[in-house]
Amino acid sequence: MTVHIGAKPGDIAETVLMPGDPYRAKWAAETFLRDARLVNEVRGMLGFTGTWNGHPVTIQGSGMGMPSLSIYANELMSEYGAQTLIRIGSCGGMQPYVGIRDVIIAMTATTITSPSSGIFREVNFAPCADYGLLAAAVHAAQAKAKATKTHVGGIYSSDVFYAERPDLDEQMVRHGILGVEMEAAELYTLAARHGRRALAVLTVSDHLQTGEALPSEDRERSFGDMVEIALEAAFTKS
Repeated sequence: MTVHIGAKPGDIAETVLMPGDPYRAKWAAETFLRDARLVNEVRGMLGFTGTWNGHPVTIQGSGMGMPSLSIYANELMSEYGAQTLIRIGSCGGMQPYVGIRDVIIAMTATTITSPSSGIFREVNFAPCADYGLLAAAVHAAQAKAKATKTHVGGIYSSDVFYAERPDLDEQMVRHGILGVEMEAAELYTLAARHGRRALAVLTVSDHLQTGEALPSEDRERSFGDMVEIALEAAFTKS
């Protein structure tokens, strides 16, 4: 047990999917895992462990924002031995060709600041995904191409939700950033530090340019492809 995770030794699988919303963790576990059982509920941040195609999998909520994710990812890696961590979550589309319900596989994650920024001081560290996971996710997405439009490239991990920097958004769009979310850059940095594999597979739930948004009642049904891609990627042998 750790300060924030109440799971016992052996309760956490080496492969962990990390949605921000603990209730999305519950939905994903009930939908995609066999024999899923609750292994953490400290502070209401639900975590479940079960199997997918015979492989042990944990789905653990991470909360909103990089500071919250940093707590759970650090403890999962340092105390529970998690080796593969994949963020599954929503994001805002930034490019005009990125549509609602599209899936983004994040190759890199740009950020202004993160909990790890102080370590690097004057260095601008470039957080990126594990290549093996990235390639496997792209392959899995291509197999679903008729049903799911997928984009691969850079995203922006913001440290605020209610941003008031239209000039910054403009530069992100100008430089090809596909979407914005709040966690992946820190996950990629921590995975690099601990020598683990990390990836973010995201569903576009709203769009910064058009103002279009996915109704809340449709979100869970639209997030299934993202979870399936993440699971396929986690267990594809490179």
